[in-house]
Amino acid sequence: MRIALALGSGGGRGYAHIGVLEALAARGHEVIAVAGTSAGALVGGLYAAGRLKEFTAWATGLTQRDILLMLDPVLGGSGIIRAQRMLDRVSELLDGARIEELPLPFTAVATDLTSQREVWFQHGPVAAAIRASIAIPTVITPVMLRGHILADGGLMNPVPLDALVGAPADATVAVDLNARGPLSGGRQPVRESSDETTGPAWLELLRQTAAQLGRPRDNAAPEEPPAADDRSLQDPPRDLKATDVLTMSLNAGQALVTRFRTAANPPDVWVNVPVDSRGVLDFLRAGEQIALGRELADAALAAAGL
Repeated sequence: MRIALALGSGGGRGYAHIGVLEALAARGHEVIAVAGTSAGALVGGLYAAGRLKEFTAWATGLTQRDILLMLDPVLGGSGIIRAQRMLDRVSELLDGARIEELPLPFTAVATDLTSQREVWFQHGPVAAAIRASIAIPTVITPVMLRGHILADGGLMNPVPLDALVGAPADATVAVDLNARGPLSGGRQPVRESSDETTGPAWLELLRQTAAQLGRPRDNAAPEEPPAADDRSLQDPPRDLKATDVLTMSLNAGQALVTRFRTAANPPDVWVNVPVDSRGVLDFLRAGEQIALGRELADAALAAAGL
């Protein structure tokens, strides 16, 4: 079956994309177009250029020391790391490959912070397109192109399905690296009080309902919302770092953007990789995440009858 493949953003979770591609190949499917954001652009670009096997062999052999050297910290810049050494290795593997010369259509998605719009790279050097797409805000330094600041495509298009519209595929498969379980969050806002909880939620609700009984319904003054009390707020855990807060914030925003952007154009198959399966900057033990991606893809494809 001919597959159009959308690979989402998610940093170190992006190794799962490799497992998804392995599962598709094992089932005899042919990927005829690929679009990727951030980690998805990295894996998708290497795959489209025919160099993913070499990258996988390199990534699965990385040690903790290799990764520390590869991340290339920056002091006082527009990001914590440049990741230039990893990108140099990717450039070596790509060996000057250009998007328009690849054997299958490829789109890398970045975000233009200057113009507040997304950018689709469908021409030019693959390595440069990948570099622009993976610039996670305040984590990996952004790049400049013709006077515009380019950052991670996941800010505006976490799973770039719309870049595949018109591809002559039999089915579309999308890989979301920011997926959550059924009990970890809903789509509707949750209304909470900032008061300290003094009992079970149902008991508090019953108390409030009982207090309303006997009140005149007409011309009644609206009840004021409870005021915030400093005693109801707590400090976050000591081991929660600023990068953790940033990552959680980005994940929340990207999950919302993904739901809205794919509502009118859903894929035939979703491969949902849990957001807590790996940290954004966790590039160690790539083999484990690849295996997870392969397992999740097998299950999703089987459920869809592919």
